[in-house]
Amino acid sequence: MKTRELAIGALLAALSLVIPTAFGFLRVTIPPWTATLTSHVPTMLAMFVSPIVALAVGLASGIGFLIATGLAIVAARAFTHALWGVLGAMLYKRGMKPWLVLAIILPVHALLEALVVLPFGYSLSQGLWVVGVGTALHHTVDAAITLAVLGVVLRAAGRPAVKV
Repeated sequence: MKTRELAIGALLAALSLVIPTAFGFLRVTIPPWTATLTSHVPTMLAMFVSPIVALAVGLASGIGFLIATGLAIVAARAFTHALWGVLGAMLYKRGMKPWLVLAIILPVHALLEALVVLPFGYSLSQGLWVVGVGTALHHTVDAAITLAVLGVVLRAAGRPAVKV
């Protein structure tokens, strides 16, 4: 990993910790689903840096939500960011356009978060309809924000800007 990638990863990981802890006023809750606007953006941006950065930032997101809420179910959902983040980073490394990467990982993201609530006593219907659909909508909003600021991150990483 290059020094520049490490620095960007550290900044994105810091954002993953700060967003859930300092921006709780942006949180919407419909149990077992919660959404904090912009909380996916650091992991989504990390995907376009490298798979290892996406993994680290996704793990930081889980830690941030555990600190912010103290709820294992919320943290478990956030820890899934590491999985879909690495998948998205691998797709991007294969040459896919950013918008396509974000579109492909949407159902993976929604399904992971829907399934992770099942061991906490929620039904498959609650998981799929409340968490899955809610996550898909939240993913879409955060993906739009990600695409809006992606050029800045790519320039910081020393990479050429791409058409999103």
